[in-house]
Amino acid sequence: MNLPTCHTALVVLLASAALSAQQPAPQPTTAAEAPNRDTSYIDAQGTAHVTRVVPLPATISPEAQRALGSATPDQGPPEPLAVRRSRTDAYTASARIAWSALCPNQLVEDKIAGVPVRIVTPDGMPKTTRDRVLLNLHGGGFDSDSGSYTESIPIAGYTRIKVVAVLYRLAPEHPYPAAVDDSIAVYKELLKTYKPEHIVIYGTSAGAILTAEVAVRIKQLGLPMPAALGIFSGLGDFARSGDSVSLYALRGLSGHLDPPEPGKHNLAYATGADLKDPVLSPIYADLHGLPPTLFVTSGRDLLLSGTVNLHRAYLNAGVDAHLVVFDALTHAFWYDPKLPEALEANHMMADFFIKHLAK
Repeated sequence: MNLPTCHTALVVLLASAALSAQQPAPQPTTAAEAPNRDTSYIDAQGTAHVTRVVPLPATISPEAQRALGSATPDQGPPEPLAVRRSRTDAYTASARIAWSALCPNQLVEDKIAGVPVRIVTPDGMPKTTRDRVLLNLHGGGFDSDSGSYTESIPIAGYTRIKVVAVLYRLAPEHPYPAAVDDSIAVYKELLKTYKPEHIVIYGTSAGAILTAEVAVRIKQLGLPMPAALGIFSGLGDFARSGDSVSLYALRGLSGHLDPPEPGKHNLAYATGADLKDPVLSPIYADLHGLPPTLFVTSGRDLLLSGTVNLHRAYLNAGVDAHLVVFDALTHAFWYDPKLPEALEANHMMADFFIKHLAK
Protein backbone atom coordinates (compact mmCIF):
# COMPACT_ATOMS: atom_id res chain seq x y z
CA MET A 1 0.00 0.00 0.00
CA ASN A 2 1.39 3.40 -0.94
CA LEU A 3 1.97 5.96 1.76
CA PRO A 4 -0.66 8.76 1.72
CA THR A 5 0.38 12.26 0.79
CA CYS A 6 0.60 14.78 3.64
CA HIS A 7 -2.66 16.37 2.48
CA THR A 8 -4.49 13.05 2.32
CA ALA A 9 -3.12 11.99 5.69
CA LEU A 10 -4.30 15.27 7.23
CA VAL A 11 -7.80 14.85 5.78
CA VAL A 12 -7.95 11.30 7.12
CA LEU A 13 -6.81 12.43 10.55
CA LEU A 14 -9.33 15.29 10.67
CA ALA A 15 -12.16 13.01 9.54
CA SER A 16 -11.11 10.41 12.08
CA ALA A 17 -11.01 13.01 14.85
CA ALA A 18 -14.46 14.27 13.94
CA LEU A 19 -15.83 10.75 13.91
CA SER A 20 -14.17 9.97 17.24
CA ALA A 21 -15.82 13.02 18.76
CA GLN A 22 -19.22 11.67 17.72
CA GLN A 23 -18.71 8.00 18.57
CA PRO A 24 -17.48 6.28 21.72
CA ALA A 25 -14.18 4.41 21.56
CA PRO A 26 -14.48 0.69 20.72
CA GLN A 27 -14.82 -1.46 23.81
CA PRO A 28 -13.13 -4.84 24.34
CA THR A 29 -15.14 -7.86 23.29
CA THR A 30 -16.97 -9.46 26.21
CA ALA A 31 -17.54 -13.16 26.85
CA ALA A 32 -21.18 -12.74 25.78
CA GLU A 33 -20.10 -11.19 22.45
CA ALA A 34 -17.30 -13.64 21.66
CA PRO A 35 -18.00 -16.13 18.85
CA ASN A 36 -18.59 -19.69 20.00
CA ARG A 37 -18.49 -21.45 16.64
CA ASP A 38 -16.24 -21.48 13.59
CA THR A 39 -17.22 -19.46 10.54
CA SER A 40 -15.63 -19.05 7.14
CA TYR A 41 -16.53 -16.81 4.20
CA ILE A 42 -14.26 -16.14 1.21
CA ASP A 43 -15.19 -12.99 -0.70
CA ALA A 44 -14.82 -12.30 -4.45
CA GLN A 45 -11.25 -11.02 -3.95
CA GLY A 46 -10.25 -14.20 -2.10
CA THR A 47 -10.10 -12.49 1.27
CA ALA A 48 -11.10 -14.83 4.10
CA HIS A 49 -13.53 -13.55 6.74
CA VAL A 50 -13.27 -16.14 9.49
CA THR A 51 -13.74 -16.85 13.18
CA ARG A 52 -12.06 -19.75 14.88
CA VAL A 53 -12.51 -21.23 18.35
CA VAL A 54 -9.06 -22.53 19.35
CA PRO A 55 -8.57 -24.44 22.62
CA LEU A 56 -5.26 -24.49 24.47
CA PRO A 57 -3.09 -27.26 23.00
CA ALA A 58 -1.86 -30.03 25.28
CA THR A 59 1.46 -30.12 23.40
CA ILE A 60 2.98 -27.20 25.33
CA SER A 61 4.11 -26.80 28.92
CA PRO A 62 1.71 -25.80 31.72
CA GLU A 63 3.65 -22.53 31.98
CA ALA A 64 3.09 -21.83 28.28
CA GLN A 65 -0.58 -22.75 28.61
CA ARG A 66 -0.95 -20.19 31.40
CA ALA A 67 0.81 -17.57 29.28
CA LEU A 68 -1.46 -18.24 26.29
CA GLY A 69 -4.49 -18.15 28.58
CA SER A 70 -3.70 -14.63 29.75
CA ALA A 71 -6.29 -12.34 28.18
CA THR A 72 -5.34 -9.11 26.41
CA PRO A 73 -8.15 -6.70 25.38
CA ASP A 74 -8.83 -6.72 21.64
CA GLN A 75 -9.66 -3.01 21.53
CA GLY A 76 -7.76 -0.02 22.79
CA PRO A 77 -6.22 3.29 21.78
CA PRO A 78 -2.88 3.24 19.89
CA GLU A 79 0.13 3.33 22.21
CA PRO A 80 2.29 6.46 21.80
CA LEU A 81 5.92 5.71 21.00
CA ALA A 82 7.17 7.38 24.19
CA VAL A 83 4.90 5.14 26.25
CA ARG A 84 6.02 2.05 24.30
CA ARG A 85 9.67 2.88 24.89
CA SER A 86 9.12 3.54 28.59
CA ARG A 87 7.18 0.30 29.03
CA THR A 88 9.77 -1.68 27.07
CA ASP A 89 12.63 -0.24 29.15
CA ALA A 90 10.83 -1.25 32.36
CA TYR A 91 10.24 -4.76 31.02
CA THR A 92 13.83 -5.26 29.90
CA ALA A 93 15.19 -4.03 33.24
CA SER A 94 13.21 -6.73 35.05
CA ALA A 95 14.12 -9.32 32.39
CA ARG A 96 17.80 -8.52 32.91
CA ILE A 97 17.45 -9.45 36.59
CA ALA A 98 15.53 -12.65 35.84
CA TRP A 99 17.90 -13.89 33.16
CA SER A 100 21.00 -12.91 35.16
CA ALA A 101 19.78 -15.08 38.03
CA LEU A 102 19.88 -18.03 35.63
CA CYS A 103 23.00 -16.93 33.73
CA PRO A 104 25.33 -14.85 35.96
CA ASN A 105 27.39 -12.33 34.04
CA GLN A 106 29.28 -9.08 33.97
CA LEU A 107 27.64 -6.43 31.79
CA VAL A 108 29.28 -3.19 30.72
CA GLU A 109 28.18 -0.28 28.56
CA ASP A 110 30.72 0.79 25.97
CA LYS A 111 31.16 2.05 22.43
CA ILE A 112 32.63 0.23 19.46
CA ALA A 113 33.37 2.26 16.31
CA GLY A 114 31.43 5.08 17.97
CA VAL A 115 28.29 2.93 18.32
CA PRO A 116 26.89 2.26 21.83
CA VAL A 117 27.02 -1.42 22.81
CA ARG A 118 26.31 -3.64 25.77
CA ILE A 119 28.98 -6.28 26.37
CA VAL A 120 27.88 -9.37 28.30
CA THR A 121 30.62 -11.64 29.62
CA PRO A 122 29.39 -14.87 31.24
CA ASP A 123 30.76 -15.73 34.66
CA GLY A 124 33.46 -18.37 34.42
CA MET A 125 34.07 -17.86 30.70
CA PRO A 126 36.79 -20.39 29.79
CA LYS A 127 40.01 -19.42 28.06
CA THR A 128 39.01 -21.61 25.11
CA THR A 129 36.19 -19.24 24.11
CA ARG A 130 37.89 -15.90 24.67
CA ASP A 131 38.86 -15.62 21.01
CA ARG A 132 35.18 -15.90 19.98
CA VAL A 133 32.37 -13.35 20.06
CA LEU A 134 28.65 -13.24 19.36
CA LEU A 135 27.18 -10.09 17.80
CA ASN A 136 23.57 -9.49 18.86
CA LEU A 137 21.22 -7.19 16.94
CA HIS A 138 18.30 -6.70 19.31
CA GLY A 139 14.57 -6.75 18.70
CA GLY A 140 12.05 -4.02 19.47
CA GLY A 141 10.30 -3.10 16.24
CA PHE A 142 13.25 -0.90 15.16
CA ASP A 143 11.86 1.84 17.43
CA SER A 144 12.76 0.49 20.88
CA ASP A 145 15.08 -2.00 22.57
CA SER A 146 13.36 -5.11 23.85
CA GLY A 147 16.23 -7.53 23.35
CA SER A 148 19.72 -6.27 24.21
CA TYR A 149 19.38 -7.99 27.61
CA THR A 150 16.91 -10.77 26.84
CA GLU A 151 18.78 -11.96 23.76
CA SER A 152 22.34 -11.56 25.04
CA ILE A 153 22.35 -12.75 28.66
CA PRO A 154 20.98 -16.30 28.13
CA ILE A 155 23.01 -16.86 24.96
CA ALA A 156 26.21 -15.67 26.68
CA GLY A 157 25.46 -17.99 29.58
CA TYR A 158 24.65 -21.06 27.52
CA THR A 159 27.51 -20.66 25.03
CA ARG A 160 29.97 -19.32 27.63
CA ILE A 161 31.01 -16.79 24.98
CA LYS A 162 31.05 -12.99 25.16
CA VAL A 163 28.10 -11.22 23.50
CA VAL A 164 28.25 -7.71 22.07
CA ALA A 165 24.75 -6.24 21.74
CA VAL A 166 24.60 -3.32 19.30
CA LEU A 167 22.47 -0.38 20.45
CA TYR A 168 21.87 0.80 16.91
CA ARG A 169 20.05 4.03 16.11
CA LEU A 170 16.27 3.70 16.21
CA ALA A 171 13.44 4.72 13.91
CA PRO A 172 11.55 6.91 13.31
CA GLU A 173 14.32 9.35 14.22
CA HIS A 174 16.85 7.27 12.27
CA PRO A 175 15.18 5.13 9.57
CA TYR A 176 16.85 2.59 7.29
CA PRO A 177 19.77 2.24 6.67
CA ALA A 178 20.98 3.70 10.00
CA ALA A 179 20.65 0.41 11.91
CA VAL A 180 22.45 -1.48 9.13
CA ASP A 181 25.26 1.08 9.03
CA ASP A 182 25.76 0.94 12.82
CA SER A 183 25.82 -2.86 12.83
CA ILE A 184 28.29 -3.01 9.95
CA ALA A 185 30.54 -0.50 11.72
CA VAL A 186 30.67 -2.69 14.83
CA TYR A 187 31.25 -5.85 12.76
CA LYS A 188 34.16 -4.21 10.91
CA GLU A 189 35.73 -3.23 14.21
CA LEU A 190 35.33 -6.74 15.64
CA LEU A 191 37.11 -8.13 12.57
CA LYS A 192 40.24 -6.32 13.76
CA THR A 193 40.31 -8.52 16.87
CA TYR A 194 38.41 -11.70 15.96
CA LYS A 195 38.67 -14.04 13.01
CA PRO A 196 35.43 -14.01 10.98
CA GLU A 197 35.04 -17.74 11.58
CA HIS A 198 34.95 -16.90 15.30
CA ILE A 199 32.02 -14.46 15.00
CA VAL A 200 28.28 -15.17 14.88
CA ILE A 201 25.60 -12.56 14.14
CA TYR A 202 22.07 -13.11 15.42
CA GLY A 203 18.89 -11.35 16.48
CA THR A 204 15.19 -11.62 17.22
CA SER A 205 12.26 -9.85 15.50
CA ALA A 206 13.58 -6.50 14.21
CA GLY A 207 17.03 -7.86 15.07
CA ALA A 208 16.36 -10.98 12.99
CA ILE A 209 15.42 -8.79 10.04
CA LEU A 210 18.51 -6.69 10.65
CA THR A 211 20.71 -9.81 10.83
CA ALA A 212 19.55 -10.83 7.35
CA GLU A 213 20.04 -7.27 6.09
CA VAL A 214 23.55 -7.05 7.54
CA ALA A 215 24.50 -10.40 5.97
CA VAL A 216 23.56 -9.10 2.52
CA ARG A 217 25.44 -5.85 3.17
CA ILE A 218 28.54 -7.80 4.27
CA LYS A 219 28.42 -9.66 0.97
CA GLN A 220 27.99 -6.43 -1.02
CA LEU A 221 31.00 -4.89 0.73
CA GLY A 222 33.16 -7.94 0.13
CA LEU A 223 33.81 -8.43 3.83
CA PRO A 224 34.47 -11.93 5.21
CA MET A 225 31.35 -13.74 6.35
CA PRO A 226 30.81 -14.70 9.99
CA ALA A 227 30.71 -18.36 10.99
CA ALA A 228 26.93 -18.48 11.28
CA LEU A 229 23.72 -16.45 11.53
CA GLY A 230 20.70 -16.70 13.80
CA ILE A 231 17.41 -15.34 12.41
CA PHE A 232 14.81 -15.72 15.14
CA SER A 233 11.30 -14.59 14.16
CA GLY A 234 12.03 -12.20 11.33
CA LEU A 235 11.22 -11.48 7.71
CA GLY A 236 13.02 -10.63 4.52
CA ASP A 237 10.31 -8.89 2.49
CA PHE A 238 8.97 -5.42 3.25
CA ALA A 239 7.10 -5.31 -0.06
CA ARG A 240 4.71 -8.24 0.51
CA SER A 241 2.80 -9.59 3.48
CA GLY A 242 2.41 -13.25 4.36
CA ASP A 243 -0.51 -14.93 6.10
CA SER A 244 0.65 -14.72 9.70
CA VAL A 245 0.51 -10.93 10.11
CA SER A 246 -3.20 -11.16 9.29
CA LEU A 247 -3.78 -13.95 11.81
CA TYR A 248 -1.73 -13.07 14.88
CA ALA A 249 -0.95 -10.10 17.09
CA LEU A 250 2.16 -9.81 19.27
CA ARG A 251 0.46 -12.11 21.77
CA GLY A 252 -0.74 -14.55 19.16
CA LEU A 253 -4.52 -14.96 19.14
CA SER A 254 -4.90 -12.52 22.04
CA GLY A 255 -4.98 -8.75 21.79
CA HIS A 256 -5.69 -6.07 19.22
CA LEU A 257 -5.15 -6.76 15.53
CA ASP A 258 -5.97 -4.28 12.76
CA PRO A 259 -7.26 -5.56 9.41
CA PRO A 260 -4.20 -6.11 7.19
CA GLU A 261 -2.89 -3.58 4.70
CA PRO A 262 -0.99 -5.53 2.02
CA GLY A 263 2.70 -4.74 1.82
CA LYS A 264 2.72 -2.53 4.90
CA HIS A 265 5.63 -3.51 7.16
CA ASN A 266 7.09 -1.01 9.64
CA LEU A 267 7.10 1.95 7.29
CA ALA A 268 8.58 4.15 10.01
CA TYR A 269 11.78 2.12 9.56
CA ALA A 270 11.58 1.68 5.79
CA THR A 271 10.27 5.15 4.94
CA GLY A 272 11.65 6.59 1.71
CA ALA A 273 13.33 3.34 0.70
CA ASP A 274 12.58 1.03 -2.20
CA LEU A 275 10.75 -1.82 -0.45
CA LYS A 276 12.48 -4.28 -2.80
CA ASP A 277 15.94 -2.91 -2.00
CA PRO A 278 17.96 -6.16 -1.63
CA VAL A 279 19.45 -5.03 1.69
CA LEU A 280 16.17 -3.81 3.19
CA SER A 281 14.34 -6.88 1.85
CA PRO A 282 16.95 -9.67 1.56
CA ILE A 283 14.51 -12.04 -0.10
CA TYR A 284 15.27 -10.06 -3.31
CA ALA A 285 19.06 -10.34 -2.82
CA ASP A 286 21.57 -12.87 -4.11
CA LEU A 287 21.79 -15.07 -1.03
CA HIS A 288 24.37 -17.52 -2.39
CA GLY A 289 27.39 -17.93 -0.16
CA LEU A 290 25.78 -16.90 3.13
CA PRO A 291 26.91 -18.85 6.20
CA PRO A 292 24.94 -21.60 7.97
CA THR A 293 21.81 -20.10 9.46
CA LEU A 294 19.34 -21.16 12.15
CA PHE A 295 15.76 -19.90 11.80
CA VAL A 296 13.42 -20.14 14.81
CA THR A 297 9.75 -19.16 14.98
CA SER A 298 6.49 -20.41 16.48
CA GLY A 299 2.96 -21.40 15.53
CA ARG A 300 1.24 -18.19 16.67
CA ASP A 301 4.04 -15.82 15.70
CA LEU A 302 2.95 -12.82 13.65
CA LEU A 303 6.25 -13.19 11.74
CA LEU A 304 5.85 -16.93 11.14
CA SER A 305 5.29 -16.38 7.40
CA GLY A 306 8.19 -13.95 7.14
CA THR A 307 10.54 -16.38 8.83
CA VAL A 308 9.59 -19.46 6.82
CA ASN A 309 9.57 -17.55 3.51
CA LEU A 310 13.08 -16.22 4.12
CA HIS A 311 14.22 -19.70 5.20
CA ARG A 312 12.95 -21.09 1.91
CA ALA A 313 14.82 -18.40 0.00
CA TYR A 314 18.02 -19.38 1.83
CA LEU A 315 17.46 -23.04 0.93
CA ASN A 316 16.86 -22.15 -2.72
CA ALA A 317 20.18 -20.27 -2.69
CA GLY A 318 21.99 -23.36 -1.40
CA VAL A 319 22.56 -22.01 2.11
CA ASP A 320 22.86 -24.51 4.96
CA ALA A 321 19.65 -23.28 6.59
CA HIS A 322 17.77 -24.93 9.46
CA LEU A 323 14.22 -24.10 10.59
CA VAL A 324 12.60 -24.84 13.97
CA VAL A 325 8.94 -23.98 14.58
CA PHE A 326 7.60 -24.33 18.14
CA ASP A 327 3.94 -25.30 18.37
CA ALA A 328 1.34 -22.70 19.45
CA LEU A 329 3.72 -20.22 21.09
CA THR A 330 3.78 -16.50 20.36
CA HIS A 331 6.25 -14.00 18.95
CA ALA A 332 9.73 -14.14 20.59
CA PHE A 333 8.51 -16.43 23.39
CA TRP A 334 12.18 -17.22 24.17
CA TYR A 335 12.40 -13.86 25.94
CA ASP A 336 10.46 -15.30 28.91
CA PRO A 337 12.70 -17.18 31.39
CA LYS A 338 9.63 -18.72 33.07
CA LEU A 339 8.81 -20.86 30.03
CA PRO A 340 10.50 -24.26 29.66
CA GLU A 341 10.23 -23.78 25.89
CA ALA A 342 12.19 -20.52 26.19
CA LEU A 343 15.03 -22.32 27.93
CA GLU A 344 14.90 -25.04 25.26
CA ALA A 345 14.97 -22.49 22.43
CA ASN A 346 17.90 -20.56 23.92
CA HIS A 347 19.87 -23.78 24.44
CA MET A 348 19.09 -24.75 20.83
CA MET A 349 20.37 -21.40 19.57
CA ALA A 350 23.48 -21.63 21.74
CA ASP A 351 24.26 -25.18 20.61
CA PHE A 352 24.00 -24.13 16.95
CA PHE A 353 26.44 -21.26 17.51
CA ILE A 354 28.91 -23.44 19.44
CA LYS A 355 28.82 -26.08 16.70
CA HIS A 356 29.71 -23.61 13.96
CA LEU A 357 32.27 -21.66 15.98
CA ALA A 358 34.12 -24.90 16.72
CA LYS A 359 34.88 -25.53 13.03
